[in-house]
Amino acid sequence: MPAAGQQSLSRKLTRMSILVSATALLLACAAFVAYDLATFRQAIVRNLSVQAQLLGSNSVAALVFNDPESATNTLAALRAAPNVVSACVYSANGLPFAEYVRTKEVSPAPRAELGEGEEERHWFRRDEVMLVHRVVFQGKRTGFIYLESDLQTLGERLKRYVMISIFVLLGSSMAAVAVSTALRKTIVKPIEDLAAVARSISQERNYSVRAVAQGAPAELSVLVEAFNEMLVQIEQRDREVREARDGLEHRVELRTAELAAANKELEAFSYSVSHDLRVPLRSIDGFSLALMEDYGDKLGEEARGHFERIRAATRRMGLLIDDMLELARVSRAEMQRGRVDLSGMARSVEAELRKADPGRRVECVIAEGVEAEGDARLLRVVIDNLLQNAWKYTSKHASARIEFGQMSLNGSRAYFVKDDGAGFDPAYAGKLFGAFQRLHGAVEFPGTGVGLATAQRIIHRHGGRIWAEAEVEKGATFYFTF
Repeated sequence: MPAAGQQSLSRKLTRMSILVSATALLLACAAFVAYDLATFRQAIVRNLSVQAQLLGSNSVAALVFNDPESATNTLAALRAAPNVVSACVYSANGLPFAEYVRTKEVSPAPRAELGEGEEERHWFRRDEVMLVHRVVFQGKRTGFIYLESDLQTLGERLKRYVMISIFVLLGSSMAAVAVSTALRKTIVKPIEDLAAVARSISQERNYSVRAVAQGAPAELSVLVEAFNEMLVQIEQRDREVREARDGLEHRVELRTAELAAANKELEAFSYSVSHDLRVPLRSIDGFSLALMEDYGDKLGEEARGHFERIRAATRRMGLLIDDMLELARVSRAEMQRGRVDLSGMARSVEAELRKADPGRRVECVIAEGVEAEGDARLLRVVIDNLLQNAWKYTSKHASARIEFGQMSLNGSRAYFVKDDGAGFDPAYAGKLFGAFQRLHGAVEFPGTGVGLATAQRIIHRHGGRIWAEAEVEKGATFYFTF
């Protein structure tokens, strides 16, 4: 069964009609019954008052001449009033003088005292009403008349009203159903048809369909016309989007072909750089070494220094070529994703660093079980560059500490490489990841300034980011995510 908020409009209108009519009828019936019951109670009291006055008039002689039998005969006339349960005539001193009971099981209740100047009083108790009337003869208080009446007639009257109300409610419900059925044809049916058209368009994406407003009221006709106008606009925009998409796909294909050709040219250029630049560099380095070996005894100290600087420059140029080729390679290399053990990579890089520089006193703390999803070959370049940087920039300290691990950052996993080395001024952090950007001199810390740019490109290809925090001579921490 659908929830209340998901029921059909027809069913809601039917329920609303029944609810409104039933509520109005209930309120009307309740008001009518309350008024009638109050009026009927007043009528019962008036009837008892008249009976008490008649009984009092007929009992005066009996009270004056002390004739209880005559008073009893007078009360016996109450058998014609089936609602009177009991009655009693009291003398002036308040003693019972004569009484009447409808059945033997009923006994008259004691009279209620009347206040000074009070001639008559009545009260209700449970399903009964009691009345006390003062008997006066020639201006003298001769006695009291006590009458007790049941309210059975009132209960029967109330039951009749309840039955009438039930029949009226049933009739009004049937009328509400009939009215809602008539409304469905003029109001609900057009809305349901409009909803069906909207549902069909949503499922089939066919914006050429139009809704029909035949037989609908003026307001619904305006709604249907606005809906159809909206469909016209959507159909036009959808056509324009398809045309634009087709044109875009064609341009993407052309651009893809151009990029493929450019990549081939870039690969050819990279090979040319690798081959054609290395040949003269090797020649410069080789001939410089030959001159130093063959004519070293004939050269002065300054000349030998010049040759050493030439050889150092050629070696640096070779490193720059290697780093440029590495940067280009990681930017276009095809990725093969898988589960990568970063902790194992970090330990492998640490072993290579210690082997290359066995005299260093460096404490390396590598967290266990650090893993990531990515290209193992490219991630090895990231770990290698970051740990080499940490190793290099702690070289001026007698002892150093390097840490690799992971942490939770804003609900996601982040990795870090931390050292206690030279650090850098945070104001220049934005230059760290640019190619050939360096925050320290090449003499103090050798390098080409390409390693962090390479690491950033690899991390960006994995959909992550890299950033750093540091203080001068207090170390640096590089964070990265995937």
